[in-house]
Amino acid sequence: MVSATAHAAAPVRESAEQLLGRARRIAGSVPDPEIPVITLEDLGILREVSGDAGRIVVTLTPTYTGCPATEVIRQDVCDALSAAGIRDADVRVTLSPPWTTDWITDDGRRKLREFGIAPPGPAPQATGISVIRFMDRAPTAGPNCPRCGAADTERISEHGSTPCKALYRCLACREPFDYFKPY
Repeated sequence: MVSATAHAAAPVRESAEQLLGRARRIAGSVPDPEIPVITLEDLGILREVSGDAGRIVVTLTPTYTGCPATEVIRQDVCDALSAAGIRDADVRVTLSPPWTTDWITDDGRRKLREFGIAPPGPAPQATGISVIRFMDRAPTAGPNCPRCGAADTERISEHGSTPCKALYRCLACREPFDYFKPY
């Protein structure tokens, strides 16, 4: 009698395209360490997954230059890929082009709202001049409350739980909430 293991099929080898797709799904599904309900794909910081000389290369763009979570995110992506059998991946961080809140997916905006963070409005558009992200922009209308939807809100602090968010309070339900600043 032949054992069942003798008839086991040989492992199916992934094509390069399949491997890249799988690596992108894995990297994209890594949760943001500061907002764990949103993934790197949802947040728009996963820029590219490519191959270079047979090695997977993942490119990330942090939400801003000084983001304290950048190294944690890079390591989380390495760990997730390694756990899925994709070892020795190169996870790179690039600052150009700079990340914009316009890269947050619609699903990501929904997840932020459900988590109690007001998603950002559209990023300011350049008008023929370079926009320096560190300069204050003209005041805009405050965000709607993610809890009750009221438009009557006030900014309490320019910086919320992280520097990329501002702290607001709803004047209708009186609840404080973070607002993801548009960049």
